[in-house]
Amino acid sequence: MAGKGYGALVGEGLWSNNQALVAMLGLCPLLAVTTTATNGLGMGLATTTVLVLSNATVSLIRNLVRPEVRLPVFVLVIASFVTAVELTMQAQFYQLYLVLGLFIPLIVTNCAIIGRAEAFASKAPLDRAIVDGLAMGIGFTLVLMVLGGMREFLGQGTLFYQADLLLGSAAQGFGLDLGEGFQGALLAILPPGAFIGLGFLIALKNLIDKRVERRRSAQRAARKTSEEPGASGELAPS
Repeated sequence: MAGKGYGALVGEGLWSNNQALVAMLGLCPLLAVTTTATNGLGMGLATTTVLVLSNATVSLIRNLVRPEVRLPVFVLVIASFVTAVELTMQAQFYQLYLVLGLFIPLIVTNCAIIGRAEAFASKAPLDRAIVDGLAMGIGFTLVLMVLGGMREFLGQGTLFYQADLLLGSAAQGFGLDLGEGFQGALLAILPPGAFIGLGFLIALKNLIDKRVERRRSAQRAARKTSEEPGASGELAPS
């Protein structure tokens, strides 16, 4: 596992082993905070930061921690970085911190983070642990942002509403607004809308995977047929 190349690690994090769409980890913040794309992006960036830093730290101390205490040590490492991220958000992005609320400290309990620390970072060198954490974090962030954008657009007719809470005053005019006359679907911004939206994203990913696999199977079959004796019109030797 630790010997995987950077490309394979990035591919797994973004798609084939996406922690939200495949592993189904971290669903609590995924479903709770994705009422807007801005909220999803903010939570995703916070989670990615913790994931990268905890992966790097676990990789550095993996040979110093006894196996019987590794999980408590990993949780302590993650909790330390979550506290640092929480204090940073309070100082720099206070309004967004108020919106995300309790779900920032709850990053400690995100199974995706402890799962990567235990399954990968504790067995991998520093460079691969960092790449894995970054890829998994970006994949998780993209799902948060897409789901938040879907719910926000369908529910209230906006996209990246209050982006200035995360990106600063320069982003006040950033985003899309269909106006006050838009009649949105209330279900989209209610809790059931999060489950329905996530279900559509998972179904879309599975559909794409199946189509890609069918195409690859057809290509393999065509290649095998072309390599068979007599496929090009020549008789096979008797």
